[in-house]
Amino acid sequence: MTKRTKLIAGNWKMNNGSAETREFFSKLETWLASDEIGKKAAEAVRSGDIEIAVAPVFTSIHAAVAARQSELVGISAQNAYFEPNGAFTGEIALQMLEEAGCKYVILGHSERRHVFGESDDLLQKKLAAALSSNLLPIFCVGELLSDRESGRTNDVIKTQLSCAWQNADSEAVGERAVIAYEPVWAIGTGKTASLGDAQNACAFIRELTAECFGIKTAEKIRILYGGSVKAENSAGILAQKDVDGLLIGGASVEAESFARIIATAV
Repeated sequence: MTKRTKLIAGNWKMNNGSAETREFFSKLETWLASDEIGKKAAEAVRSGDIEIAVAPVFTSIHAAVAARQSELVGISAQNAYFEPNGAFTGEIALQMLEEAGCKYVILGHSERRHVFGESDDLLQKKLAAALSSNLLPIFCVGELLSDRESGRTNDVIKTQLSCAWQNADSEAVGERAVIAYEPVWAIGTGKTASLGDAQNACAFIRELTAECFGIKTAEKIRILYGGSVKAENSAGILAQKDVDGLLIGGASVEAESFARIIATAV
């Protein structure tokens, strides 16, 4: 079985300005350098057992990059556009994020889909552009409560991924893409999918990957779970066979709660 490095990624959403970002990294870096469990986490990053990433707002990316005392924590953007430049007011290009110091980019988060109306076709273009860039895309999929209650969870996931993967290169998907399963009904609600539900959805995503790109790619691709993740439930989620990490919202905004979740991964 292919070893998959667990990714613990924090999505700050619209929280933490530059000053708060500097304070966050000061606390997290201190924990990684001096706390007994934090030092174990740092060693796990160095040995390739886990990766840690944080996605600040665009205006705090520079502060995050500047505040890091090491390369233990990668920086992610929360969104990007698929064009490299042009008359696209309010958007930002992947290459610009790379120049700013980002390693990852989150695409297709449910808030982008359902609050801002991003379509499957638009997200396909974004993912294709990201896979052609030097950034690692964290591509989100997940169902609404109405989909879940009507038994359409797998149908929704299949539709979202089938569109996203149109004309995608198998090697690029296996080596660089990360998929995050985030049931929309569990995001910011305090409700979390059961361990069985999380495993079943992530296993289904791996099966879809195998159908589209073959077993080898399916064994390589990393699949995260997101949706009201906190330290109290993270260890159980991470123990599931097909869960390769976490995409964390509110519990990642403060360094202390984020560190407690990281600790459950080591």
